[in-house]
Amino acid sequence: MNKTVLITGATSGIGLGCARKFAANGDRLILTGRNEEKLEQIRQELTAQGTEVLALAFDVRNREAATAAIEGLPDEWASVDVLVNNAGLALGLEPAYEGCVDDWETMIDTNIKGLLLMTRLVVPKMVARNSGHIINIGSVAGDAAYAGGNVYCATKAAVKAITDGLRIDVAHTALRVTNLKPGLVETNFSNVRFHGDEGRAATVYKGIKPLTGDDIADVAVYAANAPEHVQIAEVLILATHQASGSVIIRK
Repeated sequence: MNKTVLITGATSGIGLGCARKFAANGDRLILTGRNEEKLEQIRQELTAQGTEVLALAFDVRNREAATAAIEGLPDEWASVDVLVNNAGLALGLEPAYEGCVDDWETMIDTNIKGLLLMTRLVVPKMVARNSGHIINIGSVAGDAAYAGGNVYCATKAAVKAITDGLRIDVAHTALRVTNLKPGLVETNFSNVRFHGDEGRAATVYKGIKPLTGDDIADVAVYAANAPEHVQIAEVLILATHQASGSVIIRK
């Protein structure tokens, strides 16, 4: 049965991969992101392929805007079957004692508080219907810290704890909760982390074939379409020559 899938941070990377993969699966999409122009381009692309798409431009850090968007969903879109909490970012790679406080606040507000806010806005209706699936995009960085990762790693460790806690909270229902933990994924992630320094960003993927946003999206679609009695609780997805957040073999 076709589902209504809400994806945050849908304008690039894993979020865009999820949008295209869920569309190919026959689902209809609610796509959110900060870039209204890019959202509209993606909406037009997927609509031309026969997918129903509702685009909502807002920042998950903005409680008022997010609340207005979700509470204002038209009736025919109000029943979200799958929530993909993808919006997130890393900023900087400095030691904690040299980090930028503004970067820390942006990561915490997006990766943790934004995810919590979207969960709070969407999941109550899932519980009331006794049906739904929450897929949170965590990271291998949430398993163990790496050099310079400090606050980013902490936010992804929080995603794991929040996801595990939510799974416990809804265990009496038919809801399912999944944490996807990617390793090296070649998106604009590193470009954002290094504040647009493309040369430095390119070195992150040098000597290794990284994952793509589509690779992670494939796992998300699989988890969402597993039999109802199957809950894919957590998946760690790494490039073949990556063993952990800090062990990467480059050739």
